[in-house]
Amino acid sequence: MSGSFAAMQKRFDPFGVLIIAFVTSVGGGTVRDLLLGVPVFWMHDLVICSVIFVTCIIAMVFKSLEKKFRVTLFLFDSFGLGLFTIVGIQKGLNADLHPIICVTLGTITGCFGGIIRDILLNRIPLILRKEIYATACIVGGSIFMMLAKFTTLSYTFVQISTILLIVLIRTLAVKYHWQMPKFYGTDQNSEM
Repeated sequence: MSGSFAAMQKRFDPFGVLIIAFVTSVGGGTVRDLLLGVPVFWMHDLVICSVIFVTCIIAMVFKSLEKKFRVTLFLFDSFGLGLFTIVGIQKGLNADLHPIICVTLGTITGCFGGIIRDILLNRIPLILRKEIYATACIVGGSIFMMLAKFTTLSYTFVQISTILLIVLIRTLAVKYHWQMPKFYGTDQNSEM
């Protein structure tokens, strides 16, 4: 949905909207699978492609949904971020990779679809300039790894708790306008 709405704001035609929606949805997982050298997940599951197509059509038909359901879409996006982060970490664990690499794969899975979307829309990726997005994945992923390794909590509880933590960080960051510190003055035209 977020990819579809972003493409419609740029006045893309229906095919362009579909491409941006598709890239936003599967971009992070595709990059992750390519890095792992495993088959790209969506190429073996037409259900994923069908869901993206149907969701994109719904977004184009009901374009006004964006304004009416902005909070709902934000929450779904945040839950997706948490879920994709956990999926990426799990793929790294299944490949017996170092915990830091697993957290990196989780962050890539959660964030790179949005990065690719923004690049295709000719704008600086949102996570590189404004919002706490990747940081939520890194914090949540790190806590997931610590809880999974050093506690006796059930794995399902750890997964759900981590997803909720990522949603909470993301929600609080947007509500209270949290941003990463910037290392330049207010005059953006000045040279360092």
